[in-house]
Amino acid sequence: MGVAMMNMLPGYAQPASETAIGSLDLTLDKAIEIALAENPTIRVAEKEIQLKQVAHKEAWQALLPTVGVNATLQHTIKAATMNLGGNTFKMGIDNSNTATGTATLSLPLFAPAVYKNMSLTKEDIKLAQEKSRNSKLDLVNQVTKAYYALMLAQDSYKVMTHSYNTAKQNYEVVASKFEVGKVSEYDKISAEVQMRGMNSAMVTSETGLTLAALRLRVLMGITENIDLVINDSLKNYENSLVLSDAEANDAALANNSALRQMDLNISLLQKARKTLYTNFMPTLSMQLTGQYQSLYNTDWNVFGYKYSPSSSLLFTLTIPIYQASNWTKLKTNKIQIAQLQDNRENTRRQLVMSIETYKQNMASTIAQIVSNAEAVRQAEKAVAISSKRYEVGRGTILELNQSEVSETQAELTYVQSIYDYLINKADLDYTLGRESYLK
Repeated sequence: MGVAMMNMLPGYAQPASETAIGSLDLTLDKAIEIALAENPTIRVAEKEIQLKQVAHKEAWQALLPTVGVNATLQHTIKAATMNLGGNTFKMGIDNSNTATGTATLSLPLFAPAVYKNMSLTKEDIKLAQEKSRNSKLDLVNQVTKAYYALMLAQDSYKVMTHSYNTAKQNYEVVASKFEVGKVSEYDKISAEVQMRGMNSAMVTSETGLTLAALRLRVLMGITENIDLVINDSLKNYENSLVLSDAEANDAALANNSALRQMDLNISLLQKARKTLYTNFMPTLSMQLTGQYQSLYNTDWNVFGYKYSPSSSLLFTLTIPIYQASNWTKLKTNKIQIAQLQDNRENTRRQLVMSIETYKQNMASTIAQIVSNAEAVRQAEKAVAISSKRYEVGRGTILELNQSEVSETQAELTYVQSIYDYLINKADLDYTLGRESYLK
């Protein structure tokens, strides 16, 4: 609740509030710089790239040899007996131990699925990088709009404060005249209603200013209670507003992140299709095994056994003949590619429409700003005239109140029109994928 409101309501006790630990002079460039450095979503996107890079490393590591060592100790309680041509003999010794140590080296000699998967992970890294870029562009867009929203709230609060102070001064003048019988009670009541209405609007505007600052702090990643100080005004941008020369075509959308992500996803599906084709191709692997073994030991002293070495080299060629699911996966992949291509075309058309919409909004807003600026000047003149007329007894309190309301509305409409232009420009920059703040 504002100070003016507290003065108007007798007996009102100001609630305890948190005191800001400091202040931060802010510009748009500085707000974006802090947000890109402190916002957690950017760090999450960067870590996603790191995860994809690790996945790529893991993919090519599948071509490296694998080495394993294992040891087994088998205790035979009762050995099996084999009957061969009427002759029987035991296949071992009862209550004996067999110790075996084995070292194995495996190496894929021809693994087409691994080769294709390496290419797939490279494309996945590109997609993660594009997603990170989009996170930055989106954050820049949000911070820019939040910064302008704070400026709008700040300018609106100044307008409402000025209007309240004017209404309060008028009320004090009318109240003093009423005390000496120069004006009617109706004039006094009208002036008081006008003042209280402006006070309520000012308090609402103050709340909006607080919430706008809070949103900007959150986007910037500032957790401390710091006052954001913007020594700027939307009015300062009036002479820098220009028509956009962006074309609503495919060339203009070359840097749009949504389309670039779809293109990368299509590329991923196409590479995944090549990976699926490797299910029809043979694979060749090699395995080298070395072994030490000791048989039929009647004690448990494994280190005292007599071991004999052996080794083998094994080549395995696997040729897939038929697996129905391989064909189904190819069909699914083909449908997914066609589906994504249709989605891309639909997104492209919507983006083209959005570009044209932003351009038209910016053009119409520029035209409105010229008219709104003139409306503000005329409204200020009307207030001065109506105030003078009322002072000399030629005008009514109603005329004075209406002129003040018109002035307030004209000023709010004026700053709102500049804000609308800046918001449309920010959205246009995001749609076009402009990276001026990412360099």
